[in-house]
Amino acid sequence: MTSPISLTLSPTTHDLGGFRVRRVLPQKARAMVGPFIFVDEFGPAQLDIGRDLGVRPHPHIGLATVTYLFDGAIDHRDSLGTFQTIRPGEVNLMTAGSGIVHSERSPPAEMARGAAMFGMQTWLALPDALEDAEPAFENVGADALPRIEDTGVSARIIMGTLWGQSAPTTCHSPTIYADVMLGAGGSAPIDSEADERAVMLVDGDGALDGIPLEPYRLYLIAPGSKPRIDSITGGRAMLLGGGAFGSERHIWWNFVGSTNERIRAAADRWNAGDFPMVPGDDEEFIPIPEVPLTRGRT
Repeated sequence: MTSPISLTLSPTTHDLGGFRVRRVLPQKARAMVGPFIFVDEFGPAQLDIGRDLGVRPHPHIGLATVTYLFDGAIDHRDSLGTFQTIRPGEVNLMTAGSGIVHSERSPPAEMARGAAMFGMQTWLALPDALEDAEPAFENVGADALPRIEDTGVSARIIMGTLWGQSAPTTCHSPTIYADVMLGAGGSAPIDSEADERAVMLVDGDGALDGIPLEPYRLYLIAPGSKPRIDSITGGRAMLLGGGAFGSERHIWWNFVGSTNERIRAAADRWNAGDFPMVPGDDEEFIPIPEVPLTRGRT
């Protein structure tokens, strides 16, 4: 019997003092899955009372960030003047284009009881025609995202079209992204025919066509395969992917680009203070580290 899994990627885990971040993309073995060029899972964890997530203002170019929470809340601010508290089941899509700066903080009410931390942050590479697009931001509420209900299964479509329904979230290139919640004995087909697809188990137990999934690993689904995902006692998995990206992308620190020259220019702009400020959060920033945690083909 042919395996539905073509490649398995193990995460690199970073302990940020109170919670862990597990990064499965980018890796040498695989740079992208569809437009997804960066995939982080964080938590579950609860910060000490009074502690702020405290991600200070930092820049991006050439990508769109997608933040999706299972638990907790995050205050997003950006250089467009956006202020948005993101909560579980919603999606924040921030399109960097030619350049944007943002910060991510814990809301005061969360800090007062110990901020919960559990969710996903992914980056989508922008196609050539949109690398220099005007920055943009959108929040799509949980009620606006299609929910697929079946016996033992509840799936929320975050981006793209799955199981015959489409999310209203902007897609800059062909993209699929879904939160699949399985009850005990639950099962669902992965019916998308996207060029590239992958699954990550984030809670409980799960399997693809009977092959057990280990938490936080990224399992790439073989082209043409239409496996079922199921669970014995209950689980939760993220399905992601989309069209194969048409051109090479480089990634370094918070920058994605079609050329290294674009990335070097963005780094020079940040060092020179030429990116816009974040209204309401303009007293500190993250300097470019000597050895960034995010490095790819540069």
